[in-house]
Amino acid sequence: MESVPFPEEVLERKVCIVGSELVENYTVYIIEVTDGDHRWTVKHRYSDFHDLHEKLTTEKNIDRGLLPPKKILGKNSKSLVEQLQKELELYLQTLLLQFPQATPTPLACFLHFHLYEINGITAALAEELFHKGEQLLQAGEVFSLRPLQLYSVSQQLRLAKPTCCNGDAKTDLGHILDFICRLRYLKISGTRGPVGTSNIQESSLPFDLSVFKSLLQIEISDCSSQQIQGLSSLRSTLATMCIHRSTETMMSILVPEASEFSQWEPEGAESGCPVTAFIPVWRNLTTLDMSHNCISTIDSSVKLIRKVEFLDLSYNQLSSVENLQHLYNLVHVDLSYNSLRVLEAAHTRLGNIKTLSLAGNQLDRLTGLTKLYSLVNLDLSHNQLAQLEEIKNISSLPCLEKLNLSSNPMCIIPDYRTKVLALFGDRAAEVCLDGKVTTEKELDTVEVLKAIQKAKEAKDKMSSSNKKISEETRLSAAAPPHFSSSSPPSSSACCSSAVAPLALTSSSSCPAQQAAGPSQEVMSREEAAVPPSILPPVDNTAPPPASFNTNTHLLPADPAQIYQPTVSLSEHIHYGAPTSITTTASTTTSTVCPWKACNGKHPCSKC
Repeated sequence: MESVPFPEEVLERKVCIVGSELVENYTVYIIEVTDGDHRWTVKHRYSDFHDLHEKLTTEKNIDRGLLPPKKILGKNSKSLVEQLQKELELYLQTLLLQFPQATPTPLACFLHFHLYEINGITAALAEELFHKGEQLLQAGEVFSLRPLQLYSVSQQLRLAKPTCCNGDAKTDLGHILDFICRLRYLKISGTRGPVGTSNIQESSLPFDLSVFKSLLQIEISDCSSQQIQGLSSLRSTLATMCIHRSTETMMSILVPEASEFSQWEPEGAESGCPVTAFIPVWRNLTTLDMSHNCISTIDSSVKLIRKVEFLDLSYNQLSSVENLQHLYNLVHVDLSYNSLRVLEAAHTRLGNIKTLSLAGNQLDRLTGLTKLYSLVNLDLSHNQLAQLEEIKNISSLPCLEKLNLSSNPMCIIPDYRTKVLALFGDRAAEVCLDGKVTTEKELDTVEVLKAIQKAKEAKDKMSSSNKKISEETRLSAAAPPHFSSSSPPSSSACCSSAVAPLALTSSSSCPAQQAAGPSQEVMSREEAAVPPSILPPVDNTAPPPASFNTNTHLLPADPAQIYQPTVSLSEHIHYGAPTSITTTASTTTSTVCPWKACNGKHPCSKC
């Protein structure tokens, strides 16, 4: 065991009255007691001294004249108070010298030895367990001890002295040992700052837990992990362990031997590298609560707690989640109120957990939670989630029933609840959002949102399909025409495509069009005046081609009448059939040729 603040030998005790104060109409004396390095103060009025003296004269036969008499006249005057203060201090010092080994119980209580001195503390605890110890064990209740009490017991066991100093069997140390050997539920609660009126800091007091042989559950708070000894002796029995405000690392609690061995491995593990020690595992530990500490990393010490099902690491300083893949039996994990910004591939570390709390972190994305297929309860409150799209990462989890998103930026979005529930599709009725059961009205709204979403998706799909067809048509129309360099275009070539030279006939169709049956083409007929920009250039002096049929009986008698073609487009889209254009001549009255190529001479080859 490490060096302790209190030496093992009997310490010199001192007592002095350092002052007084007037309370109402009587004087209270301030007594300072020193026991080694520790001091504390006690306040008593004169009547308390008188009661003490009466008990001592009865039990220990001390001289009745040892106590100075009380002044009647002018009892509160400054001079008389100072004189009586010195006399009472001498009285207390005389009593301590008269009982150097075993302080009488009345005197020990008067000086508060049962609160601050190791012999008085153990004596008071032994007497309490003498009366109630057996009942507490049978009831199976949690028994609370302070670090100062455990320190006193540890010190008493090291001292070579009788287990009962004052001769009272009820205060024998054996009552404590019998009780703690059978105790199953223990709570150790320290204090922040000095204990009572003393200068004792409980966080600096070491204590040994190896004397507890049957512990199933232990809770330690406001202690120092460096002062906790014998914790490793509980590995074979302990099922639940809670450590609060007591450590900065998990290693100091789970593997206290790590400071002695640089290379260690769990008992039964196979290692290819040199190992200096094999550490026994926590055989029965299923619940580990190390919340409210200053833990910054989940270190390799978790290899020793493979049977843990419930793990609470909330209110720490974690910025990443590591090494949890060693815990195959994890069911409940609490990582709330840490410093987590992102949680990638959580399923590789958290396995088949059912409950996960990530509240109070700085998460703004949920991409790492998509494969936690066994998750039932998920708490994401008090994070930085602003986009509803992030919910899609968890909306497909088949077992998710409870989801908490409260106090996130997304909660200010109008109709936030129904929009979140709509992302769960047919499972919206099964999800309890933010602790509230989904109402029928919300479900009706969800159905409307789902219908709107489906319509939008269908519209987007149709728009995408039309855009694709339009793009293909544009690319086809932009393809350059293909001509034969050896011969002029014939009547069959007229019907090749929309970008090929057009074949103009009077009232009959192109031969290629006549050859094509109704089952081989789809006619899309549109009558419009053909702009000159789409017609092939024609030489005014050259005679019309042989395929151009000019029937004179269709010409008007009046030269002022000209032929204005009405064009009918037939687009053959069946099996890539070429496009044919049929022109039907109609007579209109005009003073100017629309083609401006014949100089008013009718008919012209162009017309």
